[in-house]
Amino acid sequence: MAEGKLLFTPGPLSTTETVKQAMLRDLGSRDAEFLALVRQVRATLLEIAGVAEPEYAALPLQGSGTYAVEAAVGALVPRGGRLLVAQNGAYGQRIAQLARAQEIAVVPCDFAETQPVDAAVIAAALDADPQLGAVAVVHCETSTGLVNPVSAIAEVTRCRGRRLLVDAMSSFGALPCPLGDWQADALVTSANKCLQGVPGLALIVAKRSLLVAAQGQARCVSLDLAAQLAGLDRDGQFRFTPPTHALLALQQALRELADEGGPGARLARYQKNQQALLAGMQKLAFQTLLPPSLLSPIITSFRMPSRPDFDFSAFYQALSERGFVIYPGKVSLADCFRIGTIGNLHPRNIEALLLAIAEVLPNPLPTSPR
Repeated sequence: MAEGKLLFTPGPLSTTETVKQAMLRDLGSRDAEFLALVRQVRATLLEIAGVAEPEYAALPLQGSGTYAVEAAVGALVPRGGRLLVAQNGAYGQRIAQLARAQEIAVVPCDFAETQPVDAAVIAAALDADPQLGAVAVVHCETSTGLVNPVSAIAEVTRCRGRRLLVDAMSSFGALPCPLGDWQADALVTSANKCLQGVPGLALIVAKRSLLVAAQGQARCVSLDLAAQLAGLDRDGQFRFTPPTHALLALQQALRELADEGGPGARLARYQKNQQALLAGMQKLAFQTLLPPSLLSPIITSFRMPSRPDFDFSAFYQALSERGFVIYPGKVSLADCFRIGTIGNLHPRNIEALLLAIAEVLPNPLPTSPR
């Protein structure tokens, strides 16, 4: 199989050859083998989240991770309900956008893009507005790589009897996501992030009681999680054509996660990747957007060099031509670009990227602070 470019992105990301090979066969969506595959994947997702049936249920859903967020918001917030959305980046803002599109009243709780969400501020907002029935927060804000303190947020939410949705898109499968300890109502992620599957499959782990109570309140048909659960409970089938090949890839990816030693071992590899990246980028005089104390091993935002001969488009293209794909920035307060350290990447790949970056820079970057 021909090798492609290395993806230093937050997903889609580089996958193993064996994950790609798992998709090289067809499987009927009503075949007994496929139904067993779906049951196995659902059970494994519950294990990774640290929860079990019957309190929680795992649901696969066709589409990107954003589909899962939109579906979970619709299940979390009943008609006429109000949702508090913690926002310290583009993906918190997206949750608010998805809720408003479903005509859900949104109360934003804004923080700076370089500041973690403050659980005390969330608590005060809930105390000030008893009509706020639910809270949504991003675990790892992929626009910067910052990790929000979900454990503290879950505690203040739980103590006040409110529901909690955790967007764990870029964290599940590596960073600890102890859903049972959090007692969050729903967690959403995607197959093509730290689980190292392929795009096209969104994943939800939610309290079964929440999903059952959401019957009839979905704002659209295809993202109705209560109906999706009912179908899977009834005959093990998706309501609409499932992404069979993406599920085959995820089944293999979950095997490889276990073989690697589980999320803790994968996190350790990602941390080594980021440590190598930070050391090398510092030597090249690049500066991170976040201070070291807030950096996560998922993705890192670097400030654009303030010099006239640095052009990001040319920089990006030169790296891409050498087989390395990075990501543009997604913050409003500074010009940045991002480099991910997740997926089928290892320190040797980071070193190769750093050599390519040094090669394509127009001239050595100044070592003095900006």
